[in-house]
Amino acid sequence: MELNQKDKLLNKDIIKYMAMFTMLLNHIANIFLPNGILYEICLNLGYFTAVIMCYFLVEGYQYTHSKKRYLQRLLLFTLISQIPYSLAFTTEAYIEFHGFSMMATLTLCFFILLTVEKVKSRLSKAIVILLLILLSSFCDWSLLAPIFTLLFIWAQNSTARLKAAFFISALLFGLFNFTGGIGTFSLGANLFYSVSAMAGVGLGGLCILYLYNGKRMQRGQNFSKWFFYFFYPVHLLILGIIRIAAGL
Repeated sequence: MELNQKDKLLNKDIIKYMAMFTMLLNHIANIFLPNGILYEICLNLGYFTAVIMCYFLVEGYQYTHSKKRYLQRLLLFTLISQIPYSLAFTTEAYIEFHGFSMMATLTLCFFILLTVEKVKSRLSKAIVILLLILLSSFCDWSLLAPIFTLLFIWAQNSTARLKAAFFISALLFGLFNFTGGIGTFSLGANLFYSVSAMAGVGLGGLCILYLYNGKRMQRGQNFSKWFFYFFYPVHLLILGIIRIAAGL
């Protein structure tokens, strides 16, 4: 049974703090942990974050007081985050280019939202969106995050559609992982890893559908807003410094 909105326990800020924590676990696993059970748990929990970011991007776009300032923040933190991102995920060197960060992906997703709202011609809209999706192939969560964003745009104001959007998102992510594992793992192992990877996305869906009350924290909203922006580059910078210090 679905809870009434007033009975749901988690506000937007709490879910975002959860997303920051699970992202940290995922990044620690990627950078420092050897393959094993702990690695898989941390990795898969971290997949909670991207789908939550895309969901709140769509929601935030709908309710923001200034789309211009929202875009400016995304662009600023895309620039700020790039060096820490490269520093954290470089292997066998101090720093190398490893594509663009999730902040860049979210910026492209914002442009998708802008295109859906502003471009009237269906053909022009489809072409611009396709180009933005293709551009994301140079970024973290390539292709998938823009598709998540489109699904959440489609699902706005419909619980049934939102359920479908999260289900499709989890399924696409599982398929994405399965395709990447072909030739590397046995069929059974590949299925296991792919289904396990879907858990984080599914957990994100459960949080939004059954626990999210649609509210913000009553206190510290401005602090939380900027914390979420700064956490991304700062934690990557710290992980990158630790990686170099550890000789990894």
